[in-house]
Amino acid sequence: MMPEDFYVLLITALLPVSACSLVLQVNPYHALVIRGILGAVAALVYALLGAADVALTEALVGTMLSITLYAVAVRSSLSMRMGVLDHGINTLSKGHFGISSSLSPENIDALESGHASEAMLSALRKMLGQHYMRLELVSYTNLQALQSALIAKDIHTTCVASEVGGVGELPPFPSAAGQPPYHLETRVRRLYELMQAELPSELTSLSYLNPTNLSPADVRFSGPGLPDPAEAKL
Repeated sequence: MMPEDFYVLLITALLPVSACSLVLQVNPYHALVIRGILGAVAALVYALLGAADVALTEALVGTMLSITLYAVAVRSSLSMRMGVLDHGINTLSKGHFGISSSLSPENIDALESGHASEAMLSALRKMLGQHYMRLELVSYTNLQALQSALIAKDIHTTCVASEVGGVGELPPFPSAAGQPPYHLETRVRRLYELMQAELPSELTSLSYLNPTNLSPADVRFSGPGLPDPAEAKL
């Protein structure tokens, strides 16, 4: 066997190895990297076997384009949009991994002066991080707009104080009579199951909104309370 043939066989053997690693990878971000390695190895094998045009197509379309599309899909799908009232989350930690807030800096400064809710946010970040997801906060001006956004599938979950004395008013932490200070409602069954299993019951109470039980008349919008489209940007 010629040395050149040995190198070709060695590089070719990397194809099934990288393919198996890609299939078995549970972290979607690591899977993107492995997909790029797989495409690079495939293009190199095509070039070594004399199919330069196929190698170019694999590199440009099969690898670069597919990875770009996968990255967009992963980034948009692996996030939980949680709707809150203005000043509804009292304390937001800036710069923490796994959380993306659409609240303005003015609102963040105002929220940081209120009661502590870092325990609830920390539990949410930890739960979502275990499943490679991020938390995105979207603010609304009133409860009607918040519920309408959930029904219209603009957000996945709502978070409100268990005892709301007025818009933006929250109970102390912990709340009286052992009641959880926050209530989360989600329309995604899988998220409900995860939160039910992993979130402390002392921090939040949970409910599930079944989309199949909603009629078209239930989907109503409150114009002033809807988020700005820019809030969708992470």
